[in-house]
Amino acid sequence: MSEKTGRTSRRQFLQSAGAVAAFTIVPRHVLGQGQTPPSEKLNIACIGVGGRGLASVNGVKGENIIALCDVDLRQAGKAFRDLPQAKQYRDYRKMLDELDKDIEAVTVATPDHTHAVIALEAIRRGKHVYCEKPLAHSIYEVRRLVQAAREHQVVTQLGNQGHSFNDIRMFCEWIWDGAIGNVTEVHATCGSVHCAVKDLPRLREKREVPAELDWDLWLGPARWRPYSPLYVPKTWRNWMAFGSGTIGDWTCHVVDPVFWALDLGAPQTVRAEVTGYDPKKDAETFPMGTIVTYEFVAKGKRGPVKLVWFDGVEKPPRPEELEEKRTIPKTGAIVIGDKGKITYGSHGATSARIIPESKMKAYKLPPQTLPRVRNHHEDWLRAVKAGGQAGSNFDYGGPLTELALLGIIATRLAGQKLAWDGAAGRFTNSSEANEYLHPAFRQGWNV
Repeated sequence: MSEKTGRTSRRQFLQSAGAVAAFTIVPRHVLGQGQTPPSEKLNIACIGVGGRGLASVNGVKGENIIALCDVDLRQAGKAFRDLPQAKQYRDYRKMLDELDKDIEAVTVATPDHTHAVIALEAIRRGKHVYCEKPLAHSIYEVRRLVQAAREHQVVTQLGNQGHSFNDIRMFCEWIWDGAIGNVTEVHATCGSVHCAVKDLPRLREKREVPAELDWDLWLGPARWRPYSPLYVPKTWRNWMAFGSGTIGDWTCHVVDPVFWALDLGAPQTVRAEVTGYDPKKDAETFPMGTIVTYEFVAKGKRGPVKLVWFDGVEKPPRPEELEEKRTIPKTGAIVIGDKGKITYGSHGATSARIIPESKMKAYKLPPQTLPRVRNHHEDWLRAVKAGGQAGSNFDYGGPLTELALLGIIATRLAGQKLAWDGAAGRFTNSSEANEYLHPAFRQGWNV
């Protein structure tokens, strides 16, 4: 997919966003039917309000939060107590049915496997959506969400909050200025481990479902299985059926800067190497370490780019230019150009610097060409009220999420170099890989 959003290119939108944000009150007749003036508050429902979901609740607390929904009352407790005026629900479908005419926008911060069913139902009802990353649990789901958001003309935002940081805009400006010449390779990394191989035997232990948890609703579209405390509330990301491992958790943060600056789009090939993992025997969980290599063809003014993802126990090679006193980012990237290298940290290219320090000091910083925004939720809320789209809308966040999901499929087929046709949405050399693009949903659930 291109970086265009609707009829306005991503760069044109970003260059105009600063001017739009300068207004605080716009008459309703100027905005047009269905838009809310920035001076008015939106009616918002928050779905998934524990853990990361609480951050979304706090991110929109300046609006009218009229409903809170969570299948696990243990997780929902703080949000329910802090916002007693909001109606409380466990089933998002019941909430949307009862408050359909009142809700204008929703936040979705549930486990990965339920993002698509929830967000799509809200979009079909014309609600604007802020969804935590990764956008969905399969490439089929991602593309359904992107398509639906376009069809229903709603304002969307993926929850990779670093996309709204000043650092990522500065990084893009450096790359476009030629700070390190033509970028040829990127080493992205995250040291987190989401491997539960040692816990696989414990899944057979019979456990009672906690009274505060609606297990059937928590499973949603996933195949039914007995409850286990190994799944919920906090370790679902370790399991293929519900989460997306380290690569799904962090790609939308770590790869975001180069995805934007280099307009990467879809890769041509993807190949995974795994550590401490048998893709068949251990298929329910993720490896101890992964190296995923993506190859992107030349595009526009840039040449081909190789992106290598390292996670868990696997680490990228140390650049020879890196000073002895400094370490490789535990979570971040090394960007390699034909005239130098840049390192940066996790969210939105934090702590970006040209290495070594002597080159950083000698570099003449380019002028700012991208508008700055205050924070990620506010960027979404501003777009809902003023028109246009948010910076990491689904047209952008969908393809970014697909990179992680392609990496997971490659993990399942470790050692195979898979050829990917992004336009067609299929692998051209592996029918087995194509089986993972559209997993089966439990009866009664679909997108």
